[in-house]
Amino acid sequence: MQTGMIHAHSGLRWILLILLIITVINAYMKWKGEKDFTSGDDKLSLWTMMVTHIQLLLGLYLFFTSGKVMLSGLDMANAVGRFYTIEHTLGMMLAIVLITLGRVQAKKIVTAAGKHKKIFTMFLIALLIILLSIPWPFRDLGASWF
Repeated sequence: MQTGMIHAHSGLRWILLILLIITVINAYMKWKGEKDFTSGDDKLSLWTMMVTHIQLLLGLYLFFTSGKVMLSGLDMANAVGRFYTIEHTLGMMLAIVLITLGRVQAKKIVTAAGKHKKIFTMFLIALLIILLSIPWPFRDLGASWF
């Protein structure tokens, strides 16, 4: 079960990254092009947020069951333990909060340009945090591409 959850969490990362990139590009182009905020734009940000929250649930399961996370006796010199226990967790939580707040705040904005700008800004910051918080294979943190 643990291996399946790790593969699900790792595989869903790619879907989330693709959705985030599409959402950010879409919001930017429509903001700068002064386009209307359509139900398609709303659904795109909703699906991005939902996938982010599913990723959170998988991540929380792994946080409490993984051997890489050290809930007691964390040695800050241990790069792998520190990354998974603190850096990855806090970075991803912050990104999830930004995506959720970005969507909620955009829904309250009256103008289409304001909605697109809010989604672009918040989702872009979240995307950058996520990219920094992913345990990429080249970082030697015991993770693979999938």
